[in-house]
Amino acid sequence: MAFITANWNPLGEAFYRKTELYEMCWNLRDGLRDSLVAAAPYGGPIALLREPLRRSPSSRPQLEIYSASGVGIASFPWKSGPVVQLGWTVSDELLCIQEDGSVLIYDLFGSFKRHFSMGQEVVQTQVLEAKVFHSPYGTGVAIVTGSSRFTLATNIDDLKLRRLPEVPGNTCWCGHLSAHLSDQPSVCPQVPPGLSPQAGSVVHMSVSFSYKYLALFTDSGHLWTGTSNLQVSRETEWCRRPKSQQPSVVLMWDRLLLVAGVCNDTIQFPLEDPCVLIGELDGVRIISSTNQELLQEVPLVCQDIFKIASMAPGALLLEAHREYEKLSQKADEYLREIKEQSMLGEAVKQCVEAAGHEYDTNTQKSLMRAASFGKCFLTDFSPDQFVSTCRELRVLNSVRESSVGLPLTHAQFKQMTVQVLIDRLVYRQFYPLAIEICRYLKIPDYQGVSRVLKHWASCKVQQKDLSDEAIARAVCVKVGDSPGVSYSDIAARAYECGRTELAIKLLDFEARSGEQVPLLLKMKRSQLALSKAVESGDTDLVYTVVSYLKNEMNRGDFFMTLRNQPVALSLYRQFCKLQEQETLKDLYNQDDDHQELANYYVTASYKEKRLESRLSLLQSAVDEYNKAKNEFAAKATEDEMRLLRFQRKLDDEKGAGLLGLSLQATMEALLALGLHKQAEQLYRDFRVPDKRYWWLKLKSLAEKEEWEELEKFSKSKKSPIGYLAFVEVCMKCNNKYEAKKYVSKVTPEQKVKAHLAVSDLEGAADAAIERRNEAEMGAVLSRCSASDRLVIDRLNRARAGAAKK
Repeated sequence: MAFITANWNPLGEAFYRKTELYEMCWNLRDGLRDSLVAAAPYGGPIALLREPLRRSPSSRPQLEIYSASGVGIASFPWKSGPVVQLGWTVSDELLCIQEDGSVLIYDLFGSFKRHFSMGQEVVQTQVLEAKVFHSPYGTGVAIVTGSSRFTLATNIDDLKLRRLPEVPGNTCWCGHLSAHLSDQPSVCPQVPPGLSPQAGSVVHMSVSFSYKYLALFTDSGHLWTGTSNLQVSRETEWCRRPKSQQPSVVLMWDRLLLVAGVCNDTIQFPLEDPCVLIGELDGVRIISSTNQELLQEVPLVCQDIFKIASMAPGALLLEAHREYEKLSQKADEYLREIKEQSMLGEAVKQCVEAAGHEYDTNTQKSLMRAASFGKCFLTDFSPDQFVSTCRELRVLNSVRESSVGLPLTHAQFKQMTVQVLIDRLVYRQFYPLAIEICRYLKIPDYQGVSRVLKHWASCKVQQKDLSDEAIARAVCVKVGDSPGVSYSDIAARAYECGRTELAIKLLDFEARSGEQVPLLLKMKRSQLALSKAVESGDTDLVYTVVSYLKNEMNRGDFFMTLRNQPVALSLYRQFCKLQEQETLKDLYNQDDDHQELANYYVTASYKEKRLESRLSLLQSAVDEYNKAKNEFAAKATEDEMRLLRFQRKLDDEKGAGLLGLSLQATMEALLALGLHKQAEQLYRDFRVPDKRYWWLKLKSLAEKEEWEELEKFSKSKKSPIGYLAFVEVCMKCNNKYEAKKYVSKVTPEQKVKAHLAVSDLEGAADAAIERRNEAEMGAVLSRCSASDRLVIDRLNRARAGAAKK
């Protein structure tokens, strides 16, 4: 255990340690001198701009972006104006703040994203100093100009510039800004509580990572610490782990690094090269030209286990396991000592927790093996924390590799969350590692593997050195049918990159037509979009495409396109029948569809109120029916025209109100009006079947109770509908007397029905007996009652006699 504590440095009640994270992979000839350096927290990337204020166009500064381990990511000459400050957003985008107040934003790979300005007045007065800070609102930027004016943007994604009052006197601009951020009076107190006026002016200040503590450094060398909710920082950095009881600050000069706490003691580290301090959640990253270290307060659980002569349960369990591996009986003694204190569960917990805080893999293994050894002697041990810590450490060790360059501590990892870690790996294009971590941690596909594959595919389609076919095949093989991955989204990305043919190939893998069609329309591939819509069988989707094509194409091309898609054409015709009749006419004309065009004219004629207009449309229908060689329809339409003219003539002469009625309705109306001659004329002119005319006239005369006319009509010639109809119609009008006149005229087959219709049971019985028809006899019997005994006897005798024969 001694080698673990060898680099521990005591300060007050706590210990501090420096852990080497990386030997930097970069090769910086001049180190970090004369350079602007910005590193993102949580093991984020490093940006470096050499000689940022160089103004010679022949020798431009070089902007370089590295991973936290110094692996080069991007490098390009800086062609814009002089840069005052670099900084990183919470999503690892680089902010470059220029003297003229312009802020240029680049992604991790050096691609320009966008820019914004901190105000026009800054162009004249120039930016003297700037800060990039993170707050609950997002990433913010603050500047001070040559005229001592302050401008603040608390969230660059929702840019709202805020002007702050001028600084009175020679107050530190950082303090003035801090007062505004914390909603305090506009002037920072000249003498903070506990700091004497003789301490001098504040020249540097820093806030803790959690924004709860403030450190002030004066020009006389005094350091003051206290509480605050400021959100800016300077050359001093806080070095404080979560839940620490001792706030401490790291100060740096050219050749010295100093850690100061609430006590009078300090820890001093000599420096050989210029360094950059990056405040983290649980310490400070120290970046030099050769290596990178993490300076942090030793977590309390690690102090308990590893400090010399510790009797903490975790320390005893670790020692017990070491003795066990040596096959020494001392292992049992240590275990007994822990059990006697009933602290075995606590010992296992301490070892697991301490393993999470350690950066060295061998130390992690020793602690986890000791925990595993101890839990074997527990009956009610919950393995959740043990298992999760094992998994998390394996993930952390994989991302800490120099080739990846994410030197996260366990505390930072828990604060960041797995989801954000996956996002950062994806953003850095470490797709295989991200997928393996998702699978290892059993993250649901839609949050894990599928999401990574979607980003991978979106990046893959941008590779200019591969053919469309090769990329489409690679995406299909890799993505397959992974849930949550939309090929249409990938195709849309390909289209945005100018690769239309690749987008079309990718859309072939999209199973949902509703996702294919909109992008095809956007790409102006209307024919293909229409084909896909028809193949889907979704009529709403077809209508959507047709409506789009109608608005985008000229009329001729639109109709020609529909002719190649019969299903779409049929659906569009249905739509036009309900909504756009004129368009329907144009469609039929385009296709020379004379039959449908004639039908259109007939339908249109019914909507016309003026007879001349109606007749004109019907004549057009006749012409089209003739072209379609539909003689029946042409003749029927001509008959309709004759009927309309006949109706108008009678309307003019008699005021009959016949216009628009059908032939049968017209005849019924004429008969009802007593215009028998005109009805007779229609009967002859339109060759109305005899049976239909006789039925119409029979009903009309009976309803009007013109019984004499009805009798004359029955004698005018032999009835084509027989005389049983006369009997039944008269009975329907409740006139038995008239009905009996026609009973004798019915045919023998209908005699029984006729007699029964007028309730003549004896006559019906005579007719049935005469015909010797057993069914008719039965029909008569069913109508007889008890009082008809004589009829019943006659019928029974007749039925018996028929049965004997």
